[in-house]
Amino acid sequence: MFIGHFAVGFAAKKYAQRTPLVLLLAAPLFADLLWPIFLLVGWEHVRIDPGNTKFTPLDLYDYPWSHSLLMDCVWATAFALIYYAIARYWPGAVAIWIGVISHWILDWLTHRPDMPLYPSGPRFGLGLWNSVVGTLAVEIAMFALGVWVYMRTTRPRDRIGRYAFGAYVAFLLVAYVSDRFGGPPPNVTTLIWSAIAAEVILVLWAWWFDAHRGLRDSFRTSPTRTSVGSRL
Repeated sequence: MFIGHFAVGFAAKKYAQRTPLVLLLAAPLFADLLWPIFLLVGWEHVRIDPGNTKFTPLDLYDYPWSHSLLMDCVWATAFALIYYAIARYWPGAVAIWIGVISHWILDWLTHRPDMPLYPSGPRFGLGLWNSVVGTLAVEIAMFALGVWVYMRTTRPRDRIGRYAFGAYVAFLLVAYVSDRFGGPPPNVTTLIWSAIAAEVILVLWAWWFDAHRGLRDSFRTSPTRTSVGSRL
């Protein structure tokens, strides 16, 4: 799953209004943020294998430290506790914890049985990736709903908040569709560095446009309830 993970982050803004979008997106993407780094240092491995499923040319045969359910629980707890220690904002901490765990659940729906419960543990997956139409329909619908919730929760303060956000959404949709119908990466090294570059760009881009958007009037918190979490 790809843009379905972004959907979770966008939708979480309604629940955790004072948490920056960049953190709400980083949570459901956290396993994928770790994955290319763990590939780079040799802790995990992947093969380029066109036809492995109908939707992706990757054989994800070894990624227990970034994608097992047990480790996702560890990463979720660490991320949420660090955030709460700084922000003192429980809704944000809860949204981050749930977001990180959601990655395993959504990947379980789409992957073939390669999602480990724990390192060296049994693997599961319902295999939605074996249906191109089904995968596109589910992810695009999720993404549209998540973006809609974010737009109902926030409003642009200026042109950056409007157009940089719109360009971000369009870019994700184009990248998602073109990745499916484009050729496989030539090698694992290219895959790793492309993933790292995309992560840096998408994280900084989200931080940029979200800083130029504010809560709609119905979601604003009174000054007496403002805490450090609203500034983080």
